Formats: sequence, structure tokens, C-alpha cells
Amino acid sequence: MDLKNFQWTRHPKSCQITDDRIEVVTNPHTDLWQRTYYHFRNDNAPVFQMETEEKYFSFVVKTDFSESHHRFDQCGVVMYLDSENWLKGSIEYENEQFQHLGSVVTNQGYSDWATTAIDADIKSMWYRLSRREDDYCIECSRDGIHFTQMRVCHMFRGDKKIAFGIYACSPEDSSFKAVFSHMQLMECQRKAHDGQQPDEV
Repeated sequence: MDLKNFQWTRHPKSCQITDDRIEVVTNPHTDLWQRTYYHFRNDNAPVFQMETEEKYFSFVVKTDFSESHHRFDQCGVVMYLDSENWLKGSIEYENEQFQHLGSVVTNQGYSDWATTAIDADIKSMWYRLSRREDDYCIECSRDGIHFTQMRVCHMFRGDKKIAFGIYACSPEDSSFKAVFSHMQLMECQRKAHDGQQPDEV
């Protein structure tokens, strides 16, 4: 991918960009969240994105977070439109035993978090973000070949021009280096699935 097409929405503490690799060092107290359950609003995480009007595509990226060490340190894939409309998929460090593999969908100012616990020894993950008009899918993979579904969602403001890419942040008093590589933009890998027969009564 041509990273010259990407732009920062809020810069990280530091970053190093080459043709096929991005290293990001996070600032402490950076996060993305809106209202739901926790009753706070955070909108200061750096995101590095490109814009597109293409309605059908998939974006793949490999993340390495070997240096994450503090609660909620995270990095992953993102589609950020504005403070109240965005989605992200990532792994959030919790402790030496486990971390959270999850996704957050934020529509019209309210965030919705889906998560599962994974082993803390996992220090890299591939993500694939796919768009079909205003519907989106986030998948993850350990090897970059076999992807499993994390989230299917609808974005109310995601039907026209959007921006997508990567993010990294440290919501608490922490900082770590996140590494992104193997970024690819390709034909949508999620095929149409229009309707099914209703269940028999």
C-alpha cells in the first residue's frame, strides 16, 4: 500500500514509517470510548487512515504488540469517521494471565464493546476489515491466512466516503511501541449473503 495516502488524526508520541512498516509509540491517557456503561467520553487516540469512496473492499494488517505491558494498552484496525461514529478491532492488555481480543462499534455517540479473553502470551495478530456498502466485518488471524469473524456491524454514517487504517493507544499511565506491517488493500473478502429461509415454526 502507498502510505502517502494515509494521514494522522492526532499524532502519537512518536512514529517511524517505512514502505512496509509503521512503528508507533503511544502517549499515556489516550483512548477511544463514548458514553456507554462507563459514562465517560474519550476521543484522543491517534489514528492513521486513508480515505475512500470504494463500497466493497478488505483491508489487512498485521500488528505486533510485544511491548504492551500495562492495563488497556492496545493497537489494531480502525474505521474512524468522527468522535461519535467509528469502529475498531484490537487486543487490550489486561495482566500477565490474559488480555482482551475485542471490537468496539460506536454509532451516534454510544460505544458497544464485544470481547473474549485470550492468553497473555499472544503478542501479534492479523486483522481484516471488510466493507460492503454500510455494513462492515472485522476478522482476526494468527497466521494471516485463516481468518475468523470477530464482528459484523452496520455503521449509520458509513455509507459514503469513509476513512480506515490503524490505531494505538494507552488509556492509563503507560506507553508502549506498536508495530504494523503487511498492510494490504484488496477485493472484498466477505461475499454477499442476502437473506435466508425463515425457521420452520
